[in-house]
Amino acid sequence: MIFGMPTLIETKSLEECASLCNELGLSFIELNMNMPQYQLNKIEVEDFKRIAQQYGISYTIHLDENLNFSDFNSYVSSAYIRTVKETIELAKKINAPILNMHFSKGVYFTLPDRKVYLFDEYKEQYLQSVKDFCKECESAIGNSNIKICIENCDGYTDFNKDAIDLLLESPMFCLTFDVGHNHGIGGSDEPIIMEHKSKLCHMHLHDALGKQNHMALGTGELDIHKYLSLAEECNCRIVLETKTIVGLKQSVQWIKDYSK
Repeated sequence: MIFGMPTLIETKSLEECASLCNELGLSFIELNMNMPQYQLNKIEVEDFKRIAQQYGISYTIHLDENLNFSDFNSYVSSAYIRTVKETIELAKKINAPILNMHFSKGVYFTLPDRKVYLFDEYKEQYLQSVKDFCKECESAIGNSNIKICIENCDGYTDFNKDAIDLLLESPMFCLTFDVGHNHGIGGSDEPIIMEHKSKLCHMHLHDALGKQNHMALGTGELDIHKYLSLAEECNCRIVLETKTIVGLKQSVQWIKDYSK
């Protein structure tokens, strides 16, 4: 199994992050494109390639969490689609095989008795935007081996499920399983993930306790062994997704003890 780390807010530069990655014996960094230093106009490709070679690491990319390619405002959706397409070009240059993305639920109206999501109310238009996005990504990826992996966050809506079904028809779209997010909502994401297990190729692994997430491995209540077995079966890359250096080091030690 290939283990990596997230971009930690305590590491102020890519080189500092890469040095820690190397020190801990991890294989890759998941670059977080919400952070200012990892914006497309700030990335110097040759520096990223040099650092990867110097520290013996590689990259995956976590797309901006605000990504909403289905926004009904065409100026907004176009900007997000352009961002994804340009990130695909970056991924080709720095040999990043995975783009991880959250799936937006969009805006909802709160009625006296329920929430009404606009993507659900205007589902035909929404699903057409998903198909269009898929075509744009397929064209940008071309014959490279890049996968765009959809991460579970806080439960799938019915329109999310329909959209995911559409995207997973493409060989270029796969799934990320965030086991802590799943635990925090009572495990309701897991049946959907398992239904599409053949498309699972990325995992965010951390422990959890109730709704508390991103804990070091071994400090919560998850059956980590079960998820490691699933990751091994599906040949997943695994991000040890704690949010601190201390938590990351604890998780790495847990993995070392597990592997003995």
